[in-house]
Amino acid sequence: MAVTAKMVKELRDKTSVGMMDAKKALVEAEGDIEKAIDLLREKGMAKAAKKGDRVAAEGMTYVMEDGNKAAIIELNSETDFVAGNKEFNDLLAAVTKVILEKQPADVEAALALEGEDGRTVNDMIINVSQITGEKITLRRFATMEKNDNEVFGAYSHMGGSISALALFEGSNAEAARDIAMHIAAIAPQYVSDADVPAEVVAKEKEVQLASEDLNGKPDNIKEKMVEGRIKKFLAEISLLDQPFVKNGDQKVADFAKENGLTVKSFVRYQVGEGIEKQQTNLADEVAKQLG
Repeated sequence: MAVTAKMVKELRDKTSVGMMDAKKALVEAEGDIEKAIDLLREKGMAKAAKKGDRVAAEGMTYVMEDGNKAAIIELNSETDFVAGNKEFNDLLAAVTKVILEKQPADVEAALALEGEDGRTVNDMIINVSQITGEKITLRRFATMEKNDNEVFGAYSHMGGSISALALFEGSNAEAARDIAMHIAAIAPQYVSDADVPAEVVAKEKEVQLASEDLNGKPDNIKEKMVEGRIKKFLAEISLLDQPFVKNGDQKVADFAKENGLTVKSFVRYQVGEGIEKQQTNLADEVAKQLG
């Protein structure tokens, strides 16, 4: 039976093994996924064979800088307990270092990169996954490069539950960090209102026009009220228009300007955002294990 890319992906999702190992196991198992899982388990390569079916929504974010390069990543685990142990933290730093140095295009490319010890990022993750017994995944990352007249701002909150990395024109590193802290705390979505896509504005306008409190009002009054609400909406999601977290009387734009900074871009990661977490019942879990 021919082994397809779809079969390889399914086996990798279920076992977290490397692409070639998955393909070899499928060839040996003649395309039988369950048999391939057993083969991998026998070889110690898939300690938790079904961990791909579980949700890894805990973990940590991490930021690393080196000269004119920087990287931010999110590495997920199934529990915050594992996210706090030494093996996970060492893995977090090692993976970030490889990504920082080699600036891969996407997660797939990152997983194939080799670290200092010759192991791929994917193999590093599998190793720690086997040690902890939990599914561990590299969910996402972003890299940045700066010029000599630019500066990075980086900040991690609550041990890495939230991290922000920003790029500025200017040289004030302390002010850059303060703005990165604001980004981590307040979660802006865009640098300025000019960066907000037209479809986002149109959708918000549609929502506001349908507001019950506008029922029965003349169209010209409706338009004026909605215009005001759109302006408020844009100010809430745009970094430069937000009240600065360390001084609510000052906008971020004003703080940046007085410190000689121009915000170029930013990335903010919060662990598990957008991942639907599984709801577990402790009694059921214990019963399953005893059974």
